[in-house]
Amino acid sequence: MLKMACCGSCLCCQCCCRDGETRTPEELINGFRYQALFILVAVTLAILGETHDEEDEILPRKDYESLDYDRCINDPYVEVLEGMNNKKAKKYEAVKWMLVFAIGVTTGLVGLFVDFFVRLFSQLKFKLVEKSVTECTEKGCLALSLLELLAFNMTFVFIASILVLIEPVAAGSGIPEIKSYLNGVKIPGIVRLRTFLCKAIGVLFTVAGGLFVGKEGPMIHSGAIVGAGLPQFQSITFKKIHFDFPYFRSDRDKRDFVSAGAAAGVAAAFGAPIGGTLFSLEEGSSFWNQALTWKVLFCSMSATFTLNFFRSGINFNKWGSFQLPGLLNFGEFKCPDGDKNCHLWTAVDLAFFVLMGIVGGLLGALFNCINRRLSKYRMRNVHPKARFIRLLESLLVCMATTVVIFLASMTLGECRDLVSPTTNNTTALVSDSEGVDATIKQFFCPNKTYNDMATLFFNPQEVAIHQLFHQDGTFSPVTLTIFFVLYFLLACWTYGVSVPSGLFVPSLLCGAAFGRLVANVLKVNIGIDIYSGTFALIGAAAFLGGVVRMTISLTVILIESTNEITYGLPIMITLMVAKWTGDFFNHGLYDIHIQLRGVPLLEWETEVEMDKLTASDIMEPNLTYVYPHTRIQSLVCILRTTVYHAFPVVTENRENEKDFMKGNILVSNNIRFKKTNVLTRAGEQRRRCQSMKSYPSSELRNVCDEPAVAEPGEESQDMLQQMLERRHAPYPNLYPDQSPSEEWTMEERFRPLTFHGLILRSQLVNLLIRGVCYAENQSSATQPRLSYAEMTEDYPRFPDIHDLDLALLDPHMIIDVTPYMNPCPYTVSPNTHVSQVFNLFRTMGLRHLPVVNASGEIVGIITRHNLTHEFLLAKLRQHYITI
Repeated sequence: MLKMACCGSCLCCQCCCRDGETRTPEELINGFRYQALFILVAVTLAILGETHDEEDEILPRKDYESLDYDRCINDPYVEVLEGMNNKKAKKYEAVKWMLVFAIGVTTGLVGLFVDFFVRLFSQLKFKLVEKSVTECTEKGCLALSLLELLAFNMTFVFIASILVLIEPVAAGSGIPEIKSYLNGVKIPGIVRLRTFLCKAIGVLFTVAGGLFVGKEGPMIHSGAIVGAGLPQFQSITFKKIHFDFPYFRSDRDKRDFVSAGAAAGVAAAFGAPIGGTLFSLEEGSSFWNQALTWKVLFCSMSATFTLNFFRSGINFNKWGSFQLPGLLNFGEFKCPDGDKNCHLWTAVDLAFFVLMGIVGGLLGALFNCINRRLSKYRMRNVHPKARFIRLLESLLVCMATTVVIFLASMTLGECRDLVSPTTNNTTALVSDSEGVDATIKQFFCPNKTYNDMATLFFNPQEVAIHQLFHQDGTFSPVTLTIFFVLYFLLACWTYGVSVPSGLFVPSLLCGAAFGRLVANVLKVNIGIDIYSGTFALIGAAAFLGGVVRMTISLTVILIESTNEITYGLPIMITLMVAKWTGDFFNHGLYDIHIQLRGVPLLEWETEVEMDKLTASDIMEPNLTYVYPHTRIQSLVCILRTTVYHAFPVVTENRENEKDFMKGNILVSNNIRFKKTNVLTRAGEQRRRCQSMKSYPSSELRNVCDEPAVAEPGEESQDMLQQMLERRHAPYPNLYPDQSPSEEWTMEERFRPLTFHGLILRSQLVNLLIRGVCYAENQSSATQPRLSYAEMTEDYPRFPDIHDLDLALLDPHMIIDVTPYMNPCPYTVSPNTHVSQVFNLFRTMGLRHLPVVNASGEIVGIITRHNLTHEFLLAKLRQHYITI
């Protein structure tokens, strides 16, 4: 593939490819055939790979905890609402806006910090290596230059890997983790300050170390961490950072700030505030409201403004000029002045854009398929071993990347004229006043020529993208093909190693090379007059869309990065085609990594076929519940023997038992789950009463006395009057000594239980630690009351029940949980279709969804696990088997 026979040079590739000596049409056609063959192989591998993946064993998965996005409307929260007037509400809202602005400014400063040191380290590395290469080309000591480049790169990557060993969550781009967090899944350590430090510092060493990664993905993660931590005014990593600021101590408020921080990260990375807002909406938040949209946009604008202000002043010494809006700027696409025949794109080009979208989707599917197999291999063979094995893998990838870059530039590059033979140039390569452009590399080439392969490999990725977008006629098809293949394989291998790494820039650069290759073929082979920069941009969009499967947000990001609204339609069409093509084979790369981690992510909607199931088909019927007034002994037993994070608060109403015994399905529509549960309920009640009668309290004895036999005339009483009398009756004072046992039979688990609310595990542990209880010879009114600030003081890490000192607790004391439970959670009927359950659960951001029948009895509970695609698919198969 080298044109070394052109002028007989075997090492320096001094082929002097001038004017008419580039390549013959036959050679170009053969190269294009090889490219088509490569695409065909990619499709085959994608199809075969994904078919085989479905049969692979499931990797070990972790049980992830959900977040409490639903508000708990208990007595402490109601007291806060009652004390809130219009003046305090406006003050609260003003504080929220100030925090949103602070998040945007801080994220912009983080982007400035990362960009400054990446430029500093990269310039230092390239300056010394280029000087060594220039000297060693004549002296024949190129091996020494390679060792110098290896020393720089491996040192930087070693530092980045050490930081990831300190905080493993800092590896990768962080976008899958933030997407999972905003979807309602709690991933340990994902928004900690230590993760932020390791991420921000590690990514600059990773990028400076020459790996094929970007800093834009970690910027999104860093912005999300800033959004999660700044409004809390405290740190778990650094205990001394703790201010008395009791507001925004809930998952619901933190979710909103994380959404704003993630959008600010996108805005700082690409200079696209609107694109950042849409990214947070499309790829991030599962739950959105109108008020949040304006705050997120303001936060994105603040980040873009801050980064633009400082970068323009530092790089151009023009403070306030705002010439550099983001870390990655594509530059302005425009035709040369005076060229009336030039056009950015035409309607005819749309056909080629559609074809490029198809190819981009296929290449993206292949990329995802290979990376998935590599990730599964790492999870099985690398991660279970000692941590230094991950460090060795990172160094191995760095060494391989450095050697490939150096050897490809030395042996596979072509020497080309500094002055392009074409007239349709948007960027001049030679300046009369400044000499050779700084981005042009003359490695191994004579004077007045440059090495096109080294120009792509020995420049920062942003510079290489800018060259592919705006320099016309400077790269041969052979160079672009080799560069694309090498970059494709190395970027696929790199994403997933234990270093902070992004995916946007490598995908854009790989796709830009593909687009320029298509443009060169169309120009030389077919003779179509096209604008090469447009095809490079479309190729970048096609490949990135085929990898991540983003649509509206990526469209707006690319439009804002180019400042060219006319590109909106072709970019949108290309991304849609790339997504449809890629979705035929597999999911987006971020979704693949979420699946590999076993995160129970909820999609936007369920499949139509799932509506054959109802809430009673997917709910968890084995309930562990508490009573409104429960002994400490029972609560400790429940908390220590279960892993549930919420418990229904129920009572056993004997009047309801009469209605149940009538066998009315509408009154008790969970009857198909029960057989002899009335008898087992009575037996269980007798056992409880026998244990309670050992206590001296007459109240307990009265509660457990057997009811009198009803007279025949009593059944004719007005049932409506009875319901009205019981409507505002207090909760029955039942004090069970015997908590629900795992040894109960199925019938015993489904006794008629009147549902009153939900209480969280963290709330129960908090009540136990603070001694909120009363004695059995006292009234529940004597129980101490906790404020909302006291209930949320330990957020986000509440104490664990196993850390509780039982010697300080009197097991016979009683806790009244009714002031602290959520008395009005969302509930569904057992006959509710799965699509309705799913939409309610996802849009409201729920964590637990009780299933309550027509008589107010709880018959089951639905959690996130019950709505995952795998669980619904298994239940659907059981449904078909039953039919």
